[in-house]
Order: sequence, then structure tokens, then C-alpha cells
Amino acid sequence: MVAEQSLSDVFEENGRVWLRKAVSEEDLSLFDTACPVSTKAGHRLDGSKALEAALSENSSLICAVRCLAPKTLPVRVVAFNKSDNANWGVPWHQDRVIAVTEKTDVSGYKNWSHKSGTWHCEPPESVLEEMLFVRVHLDDTDESNGAMEIAVASHAAGVVPSANAEEVAKTYPIEICSARRGDVLIMKMLTLHSSKPATVKAGRRVLRLDFSSSQLPPPLSWHRPSTRT
Repeated sequence: MVAEQSLSDVFEENGRVWLRKAVSEEDLSLFDTACPVSTKAGHRLDGSKALEAALSENSSLICAVRCLAPKTLPVRVVAFNKSDNANWGVPWHQDRVIAVTEKTDVSGYKNWSHKSGTWHCEPPESVLEEMLFVRVHLDDTDESNGAMEIAVASHAAGVVPSANAEEVAKTYPIEICSARRGDVLIMKMLTLHSSKPATVKAGRRVLRLDFSSSQLPPPLSWHRPSTRT
């Protein structure tokens, strides 16, 4: 494991760091409650007591993430469960969408959509550059059950058009993100990534959390996962 004092340097160079066994058993149990096996792919988690406890100030995940960004806060939580009933693959891409409380006409914020009762949009590149993309693994994962693949250091390419994503990704080292339950992967938001369908019959639950240490320009505001609906 990389020494704590060098995490920041590794993160800036590679756009990702692994924190192995970073989430405590107690907090994993809370995430299990918030993200049951029946959870659909891409389901936004919001407002449960279990989730709020797992993301409390002194929780193992928040403490782990803040070793890189001391003032960062979770601004979105999405659950994925790759299973027999939902065995998908996704091409190379960047995630460039944020969740906000309401749609507002602010310069630079575009591509608005309304999904599952929440407004989403694409913010300026400067906002995405300071965000963290965090993966919490609730199950063991490897290539056989559809582990995510990342193009290491591809955040340096900035915003990449979807049509060019695969071409650009292949100019960087490709890493298959094998992980054990409780492992945490922290990435730069603009890192190119993809995944293939699973080839075995085994569930693979992952929580994807977006973090930010900045405020959006008023009247825009983050739709944080602690918000009750």
C-alpha cells in the first residue's frame, strides 16, 4: 500500500489511488442495508438512516477520502449491482453529470435531464476537475464478474468527446480494477473508464460516490445524498 504521505503525489500523477480494506465491517453493514442485493443498476441512494450513518463525519469512508481532500463532501451516491438479471457492459466514457436541487439557467451548466425525480446537468470542466469519483466495493470483483477498467492518468486529457473516448483511452495504460469487499478506489472525475459484462453468475455490488469541496454558483446547489425525499 502506498504510504499516506505519498498518496497525494500518486493521485496527481495517475489520477487514481487504491485504499485497500478502507471501510470498516460496521460501515460495510450499513452500506449493505442502504444497497440491498435487489438494488437496480444505476440506482441513486438518498435519505436512508443507514446511508447517513455510513457517511457521517467520523465514518471510515469519509476519513479515508479526506486523506486526499480534507474538506470534501459527498454530493451523489449511485448503487450498481451487476447480476444475472442486470449484466451490462459500458463502452469507454467519462462521467460528466452532477445532481442538483433544481434546474436553473446558469452560464456553463448544460445538457439538463430529469432522472428519478432529480435534476442533472453537465457543469463546466473546472468543476469536474476538482471532483472525486469514489468506488466502494461491497463484493469481491475481478474481470470474471465485470470489474471496471480504467485508463490510468487519462484525466489529463480533459473533456473527451464520446466518439473519441475509446481511441483516447487506449493511449494510456489500462487497469482492470480487481478489488475485495471493503476496498476503495478514488479517481479523478474525468478518468476514462469502461466495463464488460460478467462471465460468471455472481453479483457484484459497487457504490459510486461523487465528492466535491466547492459550492456551486447560486442559485444552483448540490442535491446531496443526505437530502430527504
